[in-house]
Amino acid sequence: MPKLRTVALVAGAALLTRRALRRRVRVSPLWPLPALDPPLSGRPRSRALRLQLTSHETIADGVVQLRLDGRDLPRWEPGAHLDLVLPSGLVRQYSLCGDPEDGSSYTVATRLVEDGRGGSREVHEQLTEGMELEVRGPRNRFPLVEAPAYVFVAGGIGITPVLAMLRALPEGAEWRLLYGGRTRASMPFLEEVRKLAGDRLTVVAEDTDGRPDLDALFAATAEGTAVYVCGPEGLTEAVEARLPAGATLHLERFAPRASAGGDTGFSLELRRSGRTLTVPAGSTVLAAVRRELPDTAYSCEQGFCGTCQQRVLEGEVDHRDELLTDAERGDSMLICVSRARGDHLVLDM
Repeated sequence: MPKLRTVALVAGAALLTRRALRRRVRVSPLWPLPALDPPLSGRPRSRALRLQLTSHETIADGVVQLRLDGRDLPRWEPGAHLDLVLPSGLVRQYSLCGDPEDGSSYTVATRLVEDGRGGSREVHEQLTEGMELEVRGPRNRFPLVEAPAYVFVAGGIGITPVLAMLRALPEGAEWRLLYGGRTRASMPFLEEVRKLAGDRLTVVAEDTDGRPDLDALFAATAEGTAVYVCGPEGLTEAVEARLPAGATLHLERFAPRASAGGDTGFSLELRRSGRTLTVPAGSTVLAAVRRELPDTAYSCEQGFCGTCQQRVLEGEVDHRDELLTDAERGDSMLICVSRARGDHLVLDM
């Protein structure tokens, strides 16, 4: 009996040891080496929803509005946007411009970009009512803050996040809006904006009025005024150049921000893969990486969706995205738009 007991104890210990080893190997396949942190690329930044496209309506020259219906949808606040996953697999970001209290639908609008990368054309020409589409979000990197006064500057389709903000302003708030576009017929929601703003609105159409007078807009700006601008790069740069002292600026861009220092080439080390690459001036980290690692995940190539996020091990990053938080920028980057600030960068790839 003592021998049987000893055999049983040894067998039990061996079984427990095997189970422990299996668990350890699952945690770290290279055990006994330390476990590697999981890569960041491709992690969903929010849960995906499947919604039905119930309305696809032209609301201005070159602009369509989409209504996406579902149930118990996540709440959102003015300034938030959705990632819309198109049937082709392209991912595009659109500001929410409906009613934040409506838990059964999301509303977005998009302008057709004739010489764009294909996303807006797919939205305009291939999406039809009744289709089911995947969306991610909402996310908000352009929130409406409390302020003693507001100045809003919207260019074209940039009115979409601003429209939701105007509806949410408390009664009695002090604010002004400059809304510009190529022609009045191309400016979505113009009549609704007129009703909301009254004499606080200045409309500037390039074909009849020329360029907006930003100096006049900012002539009587009070200390602490929050200035919100959403529009093309030329408009955002003009507002930045004329921002009054004491005002705070809140921007949402249509494209990745440019670096004040321009683009220069640098070396890129992929630590996990043991490879060192060169990222030339005028190209992207993503392009260089995909030549070596063609399965690297990416999507929007605009710094908005987060699919290409990678962990940074060494080097200073020139962040040009519109998505990552300050905490995330401490140790990661979106390789589709951001670059090295120096001559060398090391990624956990």
